[in-house]
Amino acid sequence: MKISLKLAAVALALGLSSPALSQASAPRTGNPAPTAAVPASPQQSLPAAPKSEPLPPPPSAISDPEVATVGDEPPSNAQVAQATVASRTMPTPGIGQPDGRFGFQDQVTPIGEEAAWFHNVILMPLITAISLLVLVLLLWVVVRYRRSANPVPSRTSHNTLIEVLWTLVPVLILVAIAVPSIRLLANQYSPPKADLTVKVVGNQWYWTYQYPDNGDFEVVSNAISDADADKRGEPRQLAVDERMVVPAGATVKLIVTSADVLHSWGVPAFWVKMDAVPGRLNETWFKTDRPGLYYGVCFELCGARHGYMPVAVEVLPPAQFAAWVRSKGGTLPSERRPTSSEATVNSSISNPGAATPTAGSGATETTPDLGDNRIIDVTTGAPASSQGATNSRRGGSQ
Repeated sequence: MKISLKLAAVALALGLSSPALSQASAPRTGNPAPTAAVPASPQQSLPAAPKSEPLPPPPSAISDPEVATVGDEPPSNAQVAQATVASRTMPTPGIGQPDGRFGFQDQVTPIGEEAAWFHNVILMPLITAISLLVLVLLLWVVVRYRRSANPVPSRTSHNTLIEVLWTLVPVLILVAIAVPSIRLLANQYSPPKADLTVKVVGNQWYWTYQYPDNGDFEVVSNAISDADADKRGEPRQLAVDERMVVPAGATVKLIVTSADVLHSWGVPAFWVKMDAVPGRLNETWFKTDRPGLYYGVCFELCGARHGYMPVAVEVLPPAQFAAWVRSKGGTLPSERRPTSSEATVNSSISNPGAATPTAGSGATETTPDLGDNRIIDVTTGAPASSQGATNSRRGGSQ
């Protein structure tokens, strides 16, 4: 009984002391707290949630390195290079590559479309008509003038009507072919003003592409193995490690040459094929408005690995092309004046308004003003291209 009374007294003492302890633990203010305080509402008892700021997107969410920025800071060159490699253009089935069809590939340039029209509308109907006419004449002669049907052959030596026909008809055929053919040649060898110049150099057995308009950097293009091409989803013996990249909608002038033996650079979808001759600069051009990936090969037997120097041209929108140029360490014409004499803006042919330096004249638009010191120490400056770099992948084993 005594133990029960003691436990009841302890419980009563603890129950009475809990509110007192809670009041004692509260901070004291200038006015004493009221004895009967009204409990606060749930909204007042919860602390205010801080404003959440937007989190930076994860690396996988950055799709375009040129426009993806965190805050006001532009992306770094590493981000641009990584995103450019990750977003490689994939080939389109049936476009820019052989697919087993009977005929030419789909043309994506104005010259290619005109040449395809000339072939399909002019040449093929004429060839078909001439072949059928000759076949009918042969069959008619075999049947009509065989020995059993014509035991006494005719001895006619001249026929005015036949001689006029076999002279006049071939002339009309040649005129029908010559008019669109000469127009096609004139358009092909009278290119418009170039927007970009790329120097193509054939080597045993790879290609190099130089960009004099964009800082004169160089891209070395080697074929990759069939296993690597299959991983990328590209056709075998056509995929390369470094592609030639050009902007869509730009007139691209190609200066084609060779460093060793005869090569021939060509892309069937562009209707472009130009021989690469050592010591000679050949020129051609193309323009396409369709972004994509287009393949070609070396069309000249150039040695043991002739079949392993393919051509891959990647056509990108201008914004992506600018990002690719920056990722390669190059510059845009608006950012830096080109220093190479092969740049498009320095060509008197493609750009008649370009200033050319003359003897005794001062600095012009294309020659910097050096002041009194006109001697340039070329031994201390960095090379304009990586042609002589020790880490070049030229001719690397496949």
